[in-house]
Amino acid sequence: MKIKNIKFLFALLFFISSCTTRDDLNVPDSLQVNNFVWKGLNLYYLWQENVTNLSDYRFENQNQLNDFLYGYSNPKTLFNSLKLDATIDRFSVIYDDYDTLEGILSGNTLNNGINYGLKYKTGSTTDIFGVVRYIIPNSDASTKNISRGALFYAVDGIPLNSTNYKSLLANATYTLNFATYNNGLITPNGLSVQLAKTNLSENPVFISNVINQGSHKVGYLMYNGFFSGFETQLNDTFATLKSQQITDLVLDLRYNSGGSIATATRLASMITGQFTGQIFAKEQWNSKLQEYWNTTNPDQLTDNFTKTLGNGTQISSLNLTKIYILTSKSTASASELVINGLKPYINVIQIGDVTVGKNVGSITLYDSPNFAKEGRSSKHKYAMQPIVLKTQNKVDFGDYQNGLQPNYPLVEDLGNLGILGNQDEPLLQKALQVISANKQNINNNNTIKTFCDVPQTDSIENQMFTEIKIKK
Repeated sequence: MKIKNIKFLFALLFFISSCTTRDDLNVPDSLQVNNFVWKGLNLYYLWQENVTNLSDYRFENQNQLNDFLYGYSNPKTLFNSLKLDATIDRFSVIYDDYDTLEGILSGNTLNNGINYGLKYKTGSTTDIFGVVRYIIPNSDASTKNISRGALFYAVDGIPLNSTNYKSLLANATYTLNFATYNNGLITPNGLSVQLAKTNLSENPVFISNVINQGSHKVGYLMYNGFFSGFETQLNDTFATLKSQQITDLVLDLRYNSGGSIATATRLASMITGQFTGQIFAKEQWNSKLQEYWNTTNPDQLTDNFTKTLGNGTQISSLNLTKIYILTSKSTASASELVINGLKPYINVIQIGDVTVGKNVGSITLYDSPNFAKEGRSSKHKYAMQPIVLKTQNKVDFGDYQNGLQPNYPLVEDLGNLGILGNQDEPLLQKALQVISANKQNINNNNTIKTFCDVPQTDSIENQMFTEIKIKK
């Protein structure tokens, strides 16, 4: 959300106060967090009008609301009771420590450096194993004998399953027990490694290089998270690719589960450059906020291609008319937004697996008079990340909740993962074949079913978010 002038700010604050009676004098201390949860969701939740207990007419006064809130001893229980079921809302979350939430959204986490996916063992619906996808530089894992393609079946000797994996992998230190893969079978091999988590900031610009492919000079960029704090690094990478006069770009988003809508808009502007000021994405909020934005400032509902980063730096644009994007079942939210937002303007060739299907976005709500970070309560550290908007592209398409389908389907094969950034890595190899019009097929023997194809901060996986920017 973008607050562009003081007059509009005052109108917004009046609207917030009129929609949510923040009569905190009548709220007992024991209900403070619950009161924050209800009022934040009542104002912002995308499906607010579909939840009976969030209705604007559900309670006549604060005392009636208090009586309702007394029925929930835990704010998380209240939060979950006010959400639609998981078939519709898969992504809204609440945290009891906003420092953790802010770290995840900015790419700063307690992390041992292993980015992994989780798969079902053949023939099982409960037993799972992990696949190391890449190692984050300057992490504990980067100092150990572990690399892409390593498989682990247990933590501290306890075999992983669909029930225990979160608790085992959440520990600050643990030992991974490894296995070998042979035609779908996972066999313990006696190897193990101990890992420790540290505060780690992950630069999402993971790999960038240029590959000469006949008459084509192909830029390759693996980008793993839409973190606004790393926009300068992303822009510098595009400047380098531009200076090398690439003819084509392969954008690898297979492990990118999302992030900032603003950063996604800027990435799309780096890829193009010829559409500045035009609509990249449209936002649909709940009915009362949608009506408010339409009445007071319709520009709040669009995200437009731009020439500058958030800090005002000029964007380095490639002015491409075609792009090749690599995807997997881990590609979500802001990554999908880039694909969908670019399609009305340029030719987007998608290679890989079907994406997650997250066409909705969230904001961070704090317990403050206007739900912004400034002025938040000092009595607790709860914060919410509820779904508040749905996105569409310029031509009003946004119904990809079942995922975006690739033009060239190709699922990663555990028996042949390849080296990321190497032109023989199967997904990149396929992109290079498409670029050079080489119709050679790539064998794909993958028969392993995905359990949870997300990084280890999976309690808030696949987020796409915008911000409340309120200044006094």
